[in-house]
Amino acid sequence: MTPAPMRKDAARNRQRILDVARRLTDEGTPLQLNDIARLAGVGVATTYRHFPTPEALMETVATPGLEALITRAEQALAEEDPWDALTGFLDTTLEMQLTDPSITLVRAAPERVLPHTRELTATLDRLAGRLLDRTQAAGCIQGVVTWDDLLPLMCGIAYAAGVHADDQEERLDSARRYLGVMLRGLRS
Repeated sequence: MTPAPMRKDAARNRQRILDVARRLTDEGTPLQLNDIARLAGVGVATTYRHFPTPEALMETVATPGLEALITRAEQALAEEDPWDALTGFLDTTLEMQLTDPSITLVRAAPERVLPHTRELTATLDRLAGRLLDRTQAAGCIQGVVTWDDLLPLMCGIAYAAGVHADDQEERLDSARRYLGVMLRGLRS
């Protein structure tokens, strides 16, 4: 059974909440639902009705980025060269982590609160694991490394690049340099 379509005013309010949450996330400001309600010009109850917790709101903000990463992983699996596919996917992942803070915040959280986010992150992890397995089967990378090993390393690279660089372009350059160091260490 599909849910009833959202009223136009409810959809508009939801979007205003999401827009404010996106802006605050991009600025590095923690999401506080009462503050978001005020900034979005909606009632506190309206905000809580759409997003019962800050984590649910953050996961909703991150959803388009997670979906884009899944699409990129699927494209990488269709590429012929396993090494290029994996490194291209990891490069895109880092770029998205640095340009969309919600992705790192959701990926680093100890658990997912929304079923859809659990599904998205499980799919992303499964696809990334397949990319890594394919690269290992081709003999391009050491077989002792798992996706569970690479995931925190990718978060660490994004964090290090964010700490050691002042602007977006410098952060991306640093992240790619750090990724290159990691990949050279993994390559067979």
